[in-house]
Amino acid sequence: MEGLRRRSARRLRGIRLPYPFDLDLLCAEVAASRGRPLHRRPLPGLSPGAPCGLWIGMPAADYVFFDPGTSPLHAEHIVLHEIAHILCGHQAAAGAAQLFPDLDPALVARVLGRAGHTTAQEREAEMLASMIRTAGSPARDDPVGRIADALGAPA
Repeated sequence: MEGLRRRSARRLRGIRLPYPFDLDLLCAEVAASRGRPLHRRPLPGLSPGAPCGLWIGMPAADYVFFDPGTSPLHAEHIVLHEIAHILCGHQAAAGAAQLFPDLDPALVARVLGRAGHTTAQEREAEMLASMIRTAGSPARDDPVGRIADALGAPA
């Protein structure tokens, strides 16, 4: 676990994490570091039974999709998880073309969905997503503060 944490911390070098945390500012920072826009969009059909998040890397922009039927806090985590896949440089799974049979295979090769990654990649994305969010949150040592953090309440 410690090796995973160190690798994840290295992935964040050069990325300015907003403090206090702000997802819009983080997306702007990631977009600037990649030299192309990063768009977040709700996508009906994503759900716990299917991937709840999806990243499509196009030549001119990155698109991160999330389940619109979930809570705001969960949607934020889904977006952070997909951004973590971007920052980790994960590649599309071999079966991704089946998700988009009518699209150019070169485009499909840049599609990342939660179901298409190895368990190690998923652990890495989860660790990095959590580290990003934690780095931008004021520490709260009291139980009420931790509950408020978990519910997404302001500091």
